[in-house]
Amino acid sequence: MKITINNHSYDAEKGNRLLDIARSNQEHIGYFCGGNSICQTCYIKVLEGAELLSPLSDEEKALLSDTLVQEGTRMACLTTIEKEGSIRIISLAEEVKRVFENNPLQLTEYAAKMGSESLAKFPDTMRLQAQRDFDLWQLISDVIHGIGDAVQLVLKVLAPKFSTNPKNDCRENITSCNPFQLSACCNGNTEQVNSEEPKHIAA
Repeated sequence: MKITINNHSYDAEKGNRLLDIARSNQEHIGYFCGGNSICQTCYIKVLEGAELLSPLSDEEKALLSDTLVQEGTRMACLTTIEKEGSIRIISLAEEVKRVFENNPLQLTEYAAKMGSESLAKFPDTMRLQAQRDFDLWQLISDVIHGIGDAVQLVLKVLAPKFSTNPKNDCRENITSCNPFQLSACCNGNTEQVNSEEPKHIAA
């Protein structure tokens, strides 16, 4: 079956956790705690196929306000696929990105809303976390991997695509350079790139 995350389609199977599908495909989603439902950055909104997912767990009820639940918000680290069908979701990270691109002035309102909804569930969240029994070393390992994956995702977004021009002609590619370009064309070392060009010898 297929699942659409942030308008990108991926293969999925029953039993897959939404967070794992996103991570394996380097999709834009938060998971700094490594999927241990601590950081609460893996919020996703279910746009289609909510009935195909696992029911809302007690953990999610402690972490998500009634308003967010009514809007279709789930935690990707606590939600799995239970039935086959069409599923379409958007991550909180992607939603924030779209708000910024389309109307940056709405970011303040958006942040205020999410902060208010989180604050409303703060007591329940604290009680939940206090009752949990963590394997400390496994948690640390998960957090390190989560942060590492996040860094890779950021680099993937920022890193430019290398030129496919077989001639590697700097005169043609120099206009497409950006601050993160590492090619010789963009760092001023054009002599190395064009060293194979014939040299003109004065008569």
